[in-house]
Amino acid sequence: MGERILVVGAGATGGFFGAHLAQAGRDVTFLVRPRRAEELRRTGLQIVSPAGDLTVTPQLVTAGELDAPFDVVLLGVKAFALESALDDMAPAVGAETLILPFLNGMRHVDLLVQRFGEQPVLGGVCYVATSLDDDGRIVQVDPNLHTLIYGERDGTTTARVGALDALLQGAGFENRLSADILLEMWEKWVLLASLGAITCLLRGTVGEIEAVPDGAALALRLLAESTATAAAAGISLREAALTRAKGALTERGAPRASSMYRDLRAGRPVEVEQILGDLAARARRFGVDAPLIEAATAQLRIYQNSLSAARGTPPAATAAARN
Repeated sequence: MGERILVVGAGATGGFFGAHLAQAGRDVTFLVRPRRAEELRRTGLQIVSPAGDLTVTPQLVTAGELDAPFDVVLLGVKAFALESALDDMAPAVGAETLILPFLNGMRHVDLLVQRFGEQPVLGGVCYVATSLDDDGRIVQVDPNLHTLIYGERDGTTTARVGALDALLQGAGFENRLSADILLEMWEKWVLLASLGAITCLLRGTVGEIEAVPDGAALALRLLAESTATAAAAGISLREAALTRAKGALTERGAPRASSMYRDLRAGRPVEVEQILGDLAARARRFGVDAPLIEAATAQLRIYQNSLSAARGTPPAATAAARN
C-alpha cells in the first residue's frame, strides 16, 4: 500500500484525525469546500485541546481538482453531507483505494457499497469528543477520548488492512484493528441511537430524565428496542457493552446528552436518518416492535422539516426516507 491519504472534509471529526496524521508526517490531503479552503489557508487547521493545541498547514483540494486515486480515503462527514461527499471524492477512488468511513450507524456503508462496490469499503468506528467553534477551530472536549477502530467487514485480517494499521500507528491518537468491526459499529450505534432517541424525545439530559418517575425505565425500554433490532440483524451485543450502555442511559445526575440533542437545542440540522431513521426501518424490516424509536424518529423528522421550511429548502424527510 502507498501512503497517500485523502481526508474528506476538515470538520470536527475528520479534521481531528487528519491533522494528527499530518502532524505525524503522513502524506495527508483534505478535500474541502472552497470557503473552508480559504479559511484554512488563512489560519491553518487548528486543534484546541486540554492535551495541547496543534496547528498544521494542510494540503488542500476542492471538488473538481482531484485527478488521481488516493491509497486511503478517510470519511467522517456529517450524515446529511454524505451523498454530496461521495460525488466529490469519486475521482479519488481507484482499484486499490481503501475507504475507511467512521460515520455512525450502518446506512453509509450501504451507500458506499452501492457507489463504489464491496471491495474498497472497510468498517470503522471513532470515539472522539470534538466540535467546531465559530472560528473554525476543532475543539477537543475530552483529551482522553481519541480512538479510531477499523477492520475488514467480513472479519478477516488481510495484508491491506494490516498495512493500514501500520500507517495509522503513532499519529497522536489511539487506533485499533478489529476482527469484528460490524459488532463494534452496532454497539456504538445502539448506544447512540438509544441516547439520541431518549434525550430528544423527552427533551432532557440523562440525569434530568432519570430524576423523573419512569424516566430510567423509558430509557431502558429504548435500549431494549435497539438491542432487539441488532439481534434481529444477527448482532448480539457483548455483555460489557450492554452494561456500559445501561449505565450511560440511567446514571443519576449525569449531564450527558446526545449530539443530536445538542444540535436540536441549538437549532442545527440533526442526523435523524443515519442514526434513527435507518434503525427504525431495519426494525420494521425484521418485525421488531420499536414504538419509542419510531416516535423519536417522527419527532426529529418534523423538526428537520421545519428547519427546511424556514430556510426555503425541500423537506429533508421524504416519503422515501419513511419507507
